Amino acid sequence: MYKNLAAALAAACCWISPFSSHAQAQSAPAAVPLKVGFVYVAPITDAGWVRQHESGRQAVEAALGAKVQTTYVADVPEGADAERVIRDLARQGNRLIFTPSFGYMEPTLKVAQEFPDVRFESITGYKTAPNVAVANARYYEGRYLAGVAAGRMTQSNLAGYVAGFPIPEVLQGINAFTLGMRSVNPKAQVKVIWLNAWFDPPREREAAMTLFNQDVDVVAFHTGSTAVMAAAQERGKMAVAYHSDMRKTAPDAQIVAVTHQWGDYYTRRTRAVLDGSWKSASLWGGVKEGMVRVGDFGPRVPKAVQEEVLARQKDIGAGRLHPFHARAAVRDNEGREVIPAGRTLTDEQILRMHWLAEGVQGTLAK
Repeated sequence: MYKNLAAALAAACCWISPFSSHAQAQSAPAAVPLKVGFVYVAPITDAGWVRQHESGRQAVEAALGAKVQTTYVADVPEGADAERVIRDLARQGNRLIFTPSFGYMEPTLKVAQEFPDVRFESITGYKTAPNVAVANARYYEGRYLAGVAAGRMTQSNLAGYVAGFPIPEVLQGINAFTLGMRSVNPKAQVKVIWLNAWFDPPREREAAMTLFNQDVDVVAFHTGSTAVMAAAQERGKMAVAYHSDMRKTAPDAQIVAVTHQWGDYYTRRTRAVLDGSWKSASLWGGVKEGMVRVGDFGPRVPKAVQEEVLARQKDIGAGRLHPFHARAAVRDNEGREVIPAGRTLTDEQILRMHWLAEGVQGTLAK
């Protein structure tokens, strides 16, 4: 009897087990994806500042799959509109929000105070909070390398620079580009046109055309579209692509591209929120960290010039070369010594930069 009972119980267990497992599987809640928001200061185009950050968002999705649900809002002006959009993303349940524009820093900090459980990443900002981290790239490293290429390629010894706003990040780029040019071509000069805008394709194009009419044969820019590249292609001049490879727009004009890679950083920070290790931090990464890369040479650039630029890029990555190290004293364009011979600017000095190097044609407000 007991034997039959035991057999019956065993059979019952065998019969129940599959359904029990199925019931458990059905009752196990599906993992809720982490909602991650991005705010862009301009429309998404084929290349440029916003394109690189959109590629970073796509890299997060590719790396983390169903663990995340990302969204973005594009063409958001800095200021009150940005604050409203950032707040809306937080209210919609995004637990991590990336705000990649300098003018988003203050709106990000304000919204972060209202949502202490949301993590914010202020890209190009410099102010942190317990739930706000900041990150930026050492753009000046790429600018220096592009200047080396431009110094080798120019025939007129005059380069142009279409610039957004006279903030330290832009001044670092102009000065590093000029120092790079003059390291291989001491006669080189750089003429700057300020736009006081990050994204204004018609005015970017107009500025480039103005520079070309003033004997400039190679141009760089710190704005958000491909308009300068298109102008160089149209006029048969040369240009340095910024943010992205822009050979699709300027296949003959592009001599080199300074590109910014955000995918790895965005993925690491998102993964940190997922595993609970996220902390407020400040990162300033460059060639060494893989956040800045120079390459994508155009067909005009001789192999020897390409090799020279890439060799200096390796030196920067290895710490053997610093764009703001002075072998001889560096002076600004008013004759004042700004880097004594044998000295290297500190990060703090670079971040507070408010001067134009010797060789730059232009002035700054005092």
